[in-house]
Amino acid sequence: MLVANHTSMLDIMLMLWASPNPFVFVGKKELVKIPLFGFFYKRVCIMVDREDTRSRTGVYRRAQRRLNQRLSICIFPEGGVPEEHVVLDEFKDGAFKMAIAHSIPVVPMTFFDGKKRFPFTFFSGGPGPLRVRVHPFFETGLLSEEDKANLREQVRGLILKDLQK
Repeated sequence: MLVANHTSMLDIMLMLWASPNPFVFVGKKELVKIPLFGFFYKRVCIMVDREDTRSRTGVYRRAQRRLNQRLSICIFPEGGVPEEHVVLDEFKDGAFKMAIAHSIPVVPMTFFDGKKRFPFTFFSGGPGPLRVRVHPFFETGLLSEEDKANLREQVRGLILKDLQK
């Protein structure tokens, strides 16, 4: 389970560059509506309608199928790109609940420069490096669903500490 902070539209490309293993994104269904991007998005993602319980439950079944194909799963646990003044938004449970349910390790990644390079504010940003730190894995094989909040906060704390340096 690859998890990273979400800082800009560059994050998808940065994740593709940073991970040597093939993976599939879990992402919100609304993004399918974006012209051109949506066409490709629905072919390479496990989509979830966050307002629909059946859709959220179905993600686990589709994720298991992808895991059986030896693909990793990638989720941005903030659930979207936070406002520019927010260093790191609260994490949602989904990635951690899924990692525990499937007994797969969580691989935290810190994306440092996306807001400086390509933020969502028009006519801002600029050229420069995009740095990524891949942290040690968090094993989940011995964890139960009751451990998801602790795992979520450990991973978030690790990424936040990196961003505050």
